Amino acid sequence: MSVTITLRLDEAEKALIAEYAKMRGIGISETLRKAILEKIEDEIDLAAAEKAYAEYQRNPIVYSLEEVNAMWDD
Repeated sequence: MSVTITLRLDEAEKALIAEYAKMRGIGISETLRKAILEKIEDEIDLAAAEKAYAEYQRNPIVYSLEEVNAMWDD
């Protein structure tokens, strides 16, 4: 099911988005949908990376690819 969302833009913002959508050959709605979802995914990935790095700082043990494969093969 599709949902409609209203977004308030000034004319310069609208023109910028419309030009970008035209360059990509897709509509404004698709451009905005993709941009928003990519931003959300980036934020989620960043949070996961920060969490992993913090865990690494607490316990800086690293494994080679061969060691990881051996762990999974058991």
